[in-house]
Amino acid sequence: MNRKLPPQRIAITGASGLIGTPLVGHLRSEGHTVQRLVRRAPVSSDEVRWDPQGGTVDLEPLRGVDAIIHLAGAGVGDKRWRKEYKAEILNSRLLGTTAIAAAVNELKPSVFISGSAIGWYGETGNRAVSETDRAGDDFLATVCREWEGAADSVEGVRTVKIRTGLVLDPTGGALGRMLPLFRMGLGGRLGSGQQWWSWITLHDQIRAICHLLESNLSGPVNLTAPNPATNQEFTAALARALHRPALFPAPGFALKLALGGFSTEILGSKKVLPTALLEDGFEFEYSHIVNALNALIE
Repeated sequence: MNRKLPPQRIAITGASGLIGTPLVGHLRSEGHTVQRLVRRAPVSSDEVRWDPQGGTVDLEPLRGVDAIIHLAGAGVGDKRWRKEYKAEILNSRLLGTTAIAAAVNELKPSVFISGSAIGWYGETGNRAVSETDRAGDDFLATVCREWEGAADSVEGVRTVKIRTGLVLDPTGGALGRMLPLFRMGLGGRLGSGQQWWSWITLHDQIRAICHLLESNLSGPVNLTAPNPATNQEFTAALARALHRPALFPAPGFALKLALGGFSTEILGSKKVLPTALLEDGFEFEYSHIVNALNALIE
């Protein structure tokens, strides 16, 4: 960080997720007071009840909050994309963000940071895209348009929509799922391997969110490292970091059979650049996939 943010009171949804859990810990270590929004009856003083399906947030405990960070939403890779789960992916974001945006309009914090994803851009092939590029037209692009549209209902509060890429951490997410196979020497490229993966380490993800708490940026911000990697480069670097071969490529048809609709996110290409963050002076600690994976494996 360029400077340390003075102690603030920050409310977070999705506080128990891959990003939310370490973000809460980091913010508290920096002296901030964190209130976690939960969907059940609160059991501790730092918890606040909300009901994304019902569109309600318990506002009174949040009066005077300085910032609200909204990360909640059903995991896009958690289940096969049957009709019911696609509806859950969309509704968890649309209904949840609508509820939180209404609370932001009432509470008027200094900043509202709302989750989004690089799924906004759809398939980009070899074309690099930044925050000014239009949305794609596939399922996740549609979800992201609805998701960001709900956040845009906020008025009079600096609003940042974080378009997050592939978040890398050995404890979960895509990397957590890939590690067991690669450790056994059974890993390899996925599909052709030529598709671009736009990634960010969990460490830099948290640093970037904290940067956005104190910057003047608003609107969409890509949270991806400045050097996307092809899947071939990614899987080769992971194998080298583990001192294992990468001899078992997974053909595209097999991934489609195994993963259904979500296979489009594995086999598709998104070459996304963090233009807004870089122009705002943010410095990534892990800009290249080889260094990032070596550090994460160590």
